[in-house]
Amino acid sequence: MAFVKSKYIGRTFIQSTQSERKKQVVLKLNPLKQNIQGKRIVLIDDSIVRGTTITRLVQLLRKAGVKEIHLRIAAPPFIGMCYFGTDVTNEDGLLARHKTVEEIRQQIGVDSLEYLSLENLRKIAENSNMKSFCEGCFTNQYPVEVPKEVHKDKFEKIF
Repeated sequence: MAFVKSKYIGRTFIQSTQSERKKQVVLKLNPLKQNIQGKRIVLIDDSIVRGTTITRLVQLLRKAGVKEIHLRIAAPPFIGMCYFGTDVTNEDGLLARHKTVEEIRQQIGVDSLEYLSLENLRKIAENSNMKSFCEGCFTNQYPVEVPKEVHKDKFEKIF
C-alpha cells in the first residue's frame, strides 16, 4: 500500500474551481513513506483531465523518496470537451489539449507516461455489448451536434 486515503474527501476533479481542487487533493492522499521509499512505482489511472490530482500525487511520492514513477492511463489523451458527463468549462483546462505526451510527462514529473491508444479503446468497445460509443473527448468528433457555449458547472444542481 502506497497511500492512506481520506474517506472524507470525495472526487476532487468535480470541485468548481482549480484552487478548490488543489486544496482537496492535498487532504485526500498521504503517502506511506516506509512502504515506498527507494522503490519503483507504476501508477494506473482512468484518465487525466486537468492533471491536478496526478501532479500532486507525483510530488508526494517524490518527497517520500520514490526512486521511479511510471504512469499508465486507461484512456487516450483527453483533448476535447465532454458534453456527456465530465464537468469541464473550457478546453484550455484540458492538460492534453495543446501538449504532447512528452510535455505532459515532464509537467507531471513522471519517468514514463503511456496512454491507452484510441485504436485499443475502440477494440475494447467493439468487444462489449455497447450499441454506440462517443469518443469526442479524445478526437473532437462528436456523434451529435454539441453546444456552441458551455456554462460553468453545467452538472451542478442548485437547490
